[in-house]
Amino acid sequence: MKKFDQYSRHLQVLCRAEQEDITNEFIISGIIDKFYIQFELGWKVLKELLRYEGANQTATGSPREIIKTAYAYFDFIEENIWLEMLRDRNDTTHIYNEEAAQQLVKKILHRYIGVFVTLEQHIRERYENEVLEKL
Repeated sequence: MKKFDQYSRHLQVLCRAEQEDITNEFIISGIIDKFYIQFELGWKVLKELLRYEGANQTATGSPREIIKTAYAYFDFIEENIWLEMLRDRNDTTHIYNEEAAQQLVKKILHRYIGVFVTLEQHIRERYENEVLEKL
């Protein structure tokens, strides 16, 4: 399965998070885990798109470098939000209390899912199916 297909499939699941009981600790944990995976797939899709576009910066493999380069290449990337997501992704392993987890889930639901959806939409609009099949 290609990265963009995985990205889209995982996004469909994450988009259903709003329908879940976010007072349930197990659900909160699941949403955070899905966010982690979605972010990973997102920056890796961007990396593949940049490689397709001929960007040399993709060799580093650093998510921060990929995000900064993607911002320069694509007008639909909100660099500050993607970098914020990177920080939150990094912090997910250090969330030890319920309040911090609930705050992250609220950000995921009200801010980050929309950014993931926007990325998917713009990629579909900008690239033909031939390119998407290769990603």
